[in-house]
Amino acid sequence: MNADVHGPGACAPTPPAGGATRGTQADLAVPGAGQVPVPGRLVVAVALLDDAGRVLAARRREPPAYAGRWEFPGGKVEPGEGALDALVRECREELDVEIEVGPWLGEVNLARPGWVLRVWFGRVTRGDPRMVDHDELRWLAATELDDVAWMPADGPLVDRLREVLTGPGALGWPGT
Repeated sequence: MNADVHGPGACAPTPPAGGATRGTQADLAVPGAGQVPVPGRLVVAVALLDDAGRVLAARRREPPAYAGRWEFPGGKVEPGEGALDALVRECREELDVEIEVGPWLGEVNLARPGWVLRVWFGRVTRGDPRMVDHDELRWLAATELDDVAWMPADGPLVDRLREVLTGPGALGWPGT
């Protein structure tokens, strides 16, 4: 994700707009439209799902303090860039894939004051994920989410992801 801002001070996830636990196409515009005002920074990531309902986890190789920890792929939104545009760009740069962004998963405040991590569901539309910025990639089923050591800020979102993947009903996204 290349955002060295995760830490033990990260908070629980903020529920999606309207308190929904399942995202809808309408949720795409709500959190992605704006940006975190200065002095904060917006970090975006994606829970990429495959056809089997597994999520892609990426293991960091840097910085040393976070090497070996797992995260959702993504990164920092650049000034003047929209959140969803940044997410698509980051997946292109980090994984060499094109993605479709799906429903919103949630957000957490990061350890650095004013920094926010927002995560959406997504799926690969072109290419096969490859290691560009990470030293390992793994597709994890809901029952395997605890098999890796997640970045601290991703933890609450992993819990939400597990609820969505194992809960009743569909994700509310075509094909899921």
